[in-house]
Amino acid sequence: MKTFVELGINDDILKSLLSLGFEDPTPVQSQVIPLMLEQQVDLVALAQTGTGKTAAFGIPLIQLTDSRSRKTQSLILCPTRELCMQVAGDLAVFSKFIKGLNVLPIYGGSSIDQQIRALRKGVQIIVATPGRLNDLIKRGRVDISAVQCVVFDEADEMLQMGFQEELNAILAQTPAEKNTWLFSATMSKEVKSISRRYMSDPVELTIGRMNAGAENVRHDYYMVHIGNRYPALKRIVDNSPDNYSIIFCRTRRETNEVASKLIQDGYNADALHGELTQAQRDQVMKKFRSKNLQILVATDVAARGLDVNDLTHVINFNLPDDAASYTHRSGRTGRAGRTGISVALVLAKERYKIRQIEKNLKKKFKQCRIPTGQEVCKNQLVSLVDVVTKVEVDHEQIDPLYTEIAEKFAHLDREELIKKFVSREFNRFLEYYKYAPDLNVSEKAQRRPVKTGQPRRESYSSGGDKQQFTRFFLNVGRRDGVMPQGLLGKINDASGIGRIKVGKIDIMRNSVLLEAESRFTPQILDAFQHMTINGKTVSIEVARENRGASRPKAGGKRVSKGRRFNKAA
Repeated sequence: MKTFVELGINDDILKSLLSLGFEDPTPVQSQVIPLMLEQQVDLVALAQTGTGKTAAFGIPLIQLTDSRSRKTQSLILCPTRELCMQVAGDLAVFSKFIKGLNVLPIYGGSSIDQQIRALRKGVQIIVATPGRLNDLIKRGRVDISAVQCVVFDEADEMLQMGFQEELNAILAQTPAEKNTWLFSATMSKEVKSISRRYMSDPVELTIGRMNAGAENVRHDYYMVHIGNRYPALKRIVDNSPDNYSIIFCRTRRETNEVASKLIQDGYNADALHGELTQAQRDQVMKKFRSKNLQILVATDVAARGLDVNDLTHVINFNLPDDAASYTHRSGRTGRAGRTGISVALVLAKERYKIRQIEKNLKKKFKQCRIPTGQEVCKNQLVSLVDVVTKVEVDHEQIDPLYTEIAEKFAHLDREELIKKFVSREFNRFLEYYKYAPDLNVSEKAQRRPVKTGQPRRESYSSGGDKQQFTRFFLNVGRRDGVMPQGLLGKINDASGIGRIKVGKIDIMRNSVLLEAESRFTPQILDAFQHMTINGKTVSIEVARENRGASRPKAGGKRVSKGRRFNKAA
C-alpha cells in the first residue's frame, strides 16, 4: 500500500492530512489520486459509502487549482445540501494551508444573497446542489465558463431526485473541453445514463465488487406481522443497549410517527426529513453526531450526506424498493474499519425483496428471531452491570460519606442489596416486558406461497380493495423526466397521508393520467400545488372523463401514446 507522499500529493495538502490524523490512503484514494494528478481523463469510480471518496476527488482538485486566479475552476455537484456542506467542509480543511484558495458551498435553504456576495470575492471551487446553482445561473450571478473539472458526487441520486433539466442547464454553461469525474456506490441505470450523456470515453474504476455492500456489515432480517413493526423495532433496539443507529422510513409521515413513538417511550430519538428547515436539520445532526441522540429516524433523501463513522446499526423499518437504495442505507454503518449491522423488518410477502438484495450484494442475509421479553431484560441487565463495574470511583468525594452510606445499608445482606439496586435501575424494562407476547411470524405463515408477478405494496389506507379510483391529469410527462416511482413518492410523501393506493399511471410525452383513491382527492390535489418537476410548474386537475371506476386490474398493455405502468401502491 502506498503512502500519501508516494501518491504525489504536495506538501501543503500533506500538512493538512497529517494534522487530521490521516496515515495511509484508502484503496479508492490510492487508485484515484495519482490517476487524476497525472492524466486529464474522464472517470467513473465505484466505491462504497464511507471509503474516502471525498478525499479521493477533493485532493486532486485542490492540487490542480490555481489559487492565484479568482476564476471558478472546479465544480462539484451533490444531490442534497447535507452532502454539499460535508464535501465543502472537507475540502476547506484539506486546503487550509493553501493561501488564497476558496471553497464555497451553494445550496437551498440558506441566504442566496450571502452566497452571491461570496461569489463576487472569487471562488475557485464550488460545491453545489443543482437547484440552487441553476437559480444563480439564471440570475447571472455565477460564472462557470472557465471550469476545468466537474465532479458528480452520489451521481445516481441526482437523477432519481429529478435534477435532469438542472444538470443540462448547468453543464451547458461549462466548457466543452473539461474533465468529468463521477463517483457512486452503485453502477445503476442513472449512473450509466450520466456516463453516456456527459462523459467521453471515461476510465472506469471499481474498488471492491460492483454494487457490493461494505465487507464488515452483517445483514439480518426479522419476519414481522404488519401490525407488529413498531413493537418488533423496540425489541431489536432494546436488545442492543449500546446501539447508536439510524432507522430508515419511506415517508416523512412515517418518519415523524416512528420518531414520536420512540420519544414518548423514553428513547433519545429525533426525526430527519425534508420538511425541516436548514436550522432544524443542522440542530438535529449536531445532536446526533455528538451522541446526544441515540437514534435518528430518517428518510433516504434526508440521510444523504450524513458523515457518522461509528453507527452500530442501520434499521430498515421498511425495505426500500430497489437494491441500490439498500446498499446506500447499509453503507452508513461498518465505516472506518468498524463492524456494523444492517437490520430489516420484513413481511412474509416481502421475502422476494431479500432474495433480490442478496443477489445484488452477493451476500447472504441471516434470518433472526425477534427476541423475547426475557431475552431483552437479560441483555439490558448484563449491560447495566457492565456499566456499573466500569464506573470510576471518585474517592475524594465518596470516602468522607462512606461511613454514613455503609450504615444505611448495614441491615441488607449482599444478595438483597444487589436485587434492590437492579430493581431500582431496571424496573421499567421488567414491567414493560412482564407479559410480552411472542412477536415472531409462525413457520406456517412464512411458508405460505407468495404470488409472483407485480408485488402489491403495503398500504396504510383502509377500505380494502373495493375503494373507488379517481383519474387525475398532470401537465408534465416523459420529456420532463417523469417516472412512475417519482409520482408515487410525491403523492405519498408530499401529501402526508402515507400509502395512498394508486392504480394505472399513463405517462405520455407531455402529460400524465393517473388513478388514485377517490377519498384522498383533496390531499392529492394539494400535494402537487406549487410543485415543480425539472423546473416546470406542475398543474393537476381531475380528468374530465373520470368515471370513478373500481380499482383497475393489473397487467395493462403498452399504448401508442406513451408508457403504461400498473402500480398498486
